[in-house]
Amino acid sequence: MDYQTKTFEPEITGFYCIYCAYMAADTAGALHVPYPANVKFVRMPCTGKTDIRYILEAFEQGADGVYIVACPIGNCHHVRGNERGYARLQRAQHILQEIGLEKERLGMFFMSGSQAQAFAAAAQTMTERIRQLGPNPLKKAEIRVQKAQGDGDEDVGFRGRKW
Repeated sequence: MDYQTKTFEPEITGFYCIYCAYMAADTAGALHVPYPANVKFVRMPCTGKTDIRYILEAFEQGADGVYIVACPIGNCHHVRGNERGYARLQRAQHILQEIGLEKERLGMFFMSGSQAQAFAAAAQTMTERIRQLGPNPLKKAEIRVQKAQGDGDEDVGFRGRKW
C-alpha cells in the first residue's frame, strides 16, 4: 500500500428519499450521531426516481463511490419505489462492470426514519468499502486527459456540471 492509498479520503455521493432516509439523517443529526463528512447527499422525492444516469454521472464527476438510502422493503411511501430503485441499482452495477469499475462502488441501504445509527453505519460502511477499492479510476483518466490538453489544474477535482 503506497502513501497515496493510505491518505486516500473517498468522495462519496449518497442519494436518499425525502421520507425514511431523510428522517434517519435528521435523527442522526439531532442525536449527534457521527458519520463521515466525505458524503455528499442528494435528496430525491423517492429512491424509485433515482435514474441510472444520475448514478453514472456521479461517477463521471469524480465520486469514488455512490450509495442509495431507501425506505424499508415493503414500507415505501410510494408503494414500490424502493424496489424500482433497487432494480435500477442492479442495472447500474452491471453497467459499471462493463466499463471497468467495481460494482461494489455502488450500494443500497434500507432503513426507517428512526434508524439514526443505521444511517451513520451506511455512510461508514461505504467509506470503508471505497477506501479498500481505492480512488475512482475515471478520475485518474480525466486528470491525464486534462493535463495532456493543457487545461491546467483549476478544474481537477471539480464535481459540478461543466457547461
